[in-house]
Amino acid sequence: MKKILLGAAFVMALSQVNAAPDPNFHIYLAFGQSNMEGQGAIEQQDKSVDDRFQVLWAADNGSCSGKTKGKWSTAVPPLAHCQGAKLGPTDYFGRTMVEKTDSQIKVGVIVVAVAGCSIKLFDKDQYRSYAQGQQSWMTQRINDYGGNPYGRLIEMAKKAQEEGVIKGIIFHQGETDAGDGNWPSAVKKVYDNIIKDLGLENDIPFLAGEVLRSGVSKGANNNIAKLPQQSKNFYVVSSEGFNQALGDGQNVHFTSQEYRDFGKRYAEKMIEVLGDKLKPAATAESSSSVAESSSSAAESSSSEVASSSSHSHHGVSSSSEAGTGIAQANHFAGGALTVNKAGNVQLSLAKATQLTVKIYSSLGKEVLDLSGNYAGTNTLVLANRLPAGRYVVSAQGEGFKATKPVMVK
Repeated sequence: MKKILLGAAFVMALSQVNAAPDPNFHIYLAFGQSNMEGQGAIEQQDKSVDDRFQVLWAADNGSCSGKTKGKWSTAVPPLAHCQGAKLGPTDYFGRTMVEKTDSQIKVGVIVVAVAGCSIKLFDKDQYRSYAQGQQSWMTQRINDYGGNPYGRLIEMAKKAQEEGVIKGIIFHQGETDAGDGNWPSAVKKVYDNIIKDLGLENDIPFLAGEVLRSGVSKGANNNIAKLPQQSKNFYVVSSEGFNQALGDGQNVHFTSQEYRDFGKRYAEKMIEVLGDKLKPAATAESSSSVAESSSSAAESSSSEVASSSSHSHHGVSSSSEAGTGIAQANHFAGGALTVNKAGNVQLSLAKATQLTVKIYSSLGKEVLDLSGNYAGTNTLVLANRLPAGRYVVSAQGEGFKATKPVMVK
């Protein structure tokens, strides 16, 4: 019975592992105003997109492109919304990232942009008051993001984190705030909120593009140039050479070709900044064969785990409580097993305990034995012992049994 229960626990943990984010699915957030929406005409060359480049549609209305809010699809423009968005820098940012990274890498973007808006629209403390009284055309765009563009960006980003890993942020905004000397710090506030709200490490690059140097809002570049003073993670993407303003009478927007080239510049800067972080993670085993092998994996893990110790404690020997105790809770009177975002395993023991601690691949093969005498709080760093990938950690000893999925990055 115990072997069956432990095997079931392993399969449950394995299913959690295989539902973990794919480290080779790189997600980028994009937000701003009209130039981030994209104002360039979508031409035939823009309609052919590699399936490795995906967009998570953030707007309520996707009728113009057949896209659905909260669903991934191939990133055929427009990427922002159906209220006038066209070709923008994100289009060729993503295409270039796909082109210049390993074929194992998939790129996903989330675009939230509102023409004419101030940075205040992305400030959690000011967006409501700012949105009130805006002209109807802007209100329509804001409402397409549920009345809260920042909130929608975070909502979609959290959804994306279920499937991939956020690698960076691209940003194009500032024309509306060209005369506001507090704009750089306001941008930093938004960045800090994104990092906090998404639980990201404080090393996510933030790339801000310059505005049209010959345009009516060219003074905004003075503010943009000051952004790197706000954070070591802030970088500026030059608009030098983009002088052919879109013929829409506004003298603010770039042409379609300039959007393509601008997107490439964003990508080149992102590649420069991220460097080795863009290399594909070496998965421990092929995930495609996991489902076929789950039964044998459970049997293998059952026998290996069951043979290490048969001691039961706090009701683990009963079938109903054992299933909960092993596969879900992982907390016992004798201690606790947790896994942090970095993929490190933490064992907390109330007293010195001899533990059988083993790491299994996604197919149930033992790949690492960390058994030993543990006391107090112990952190097991796996990144320097195993290639990146999905694993299961199993630990058991007197008064302690736990099985948990772990993603090594």
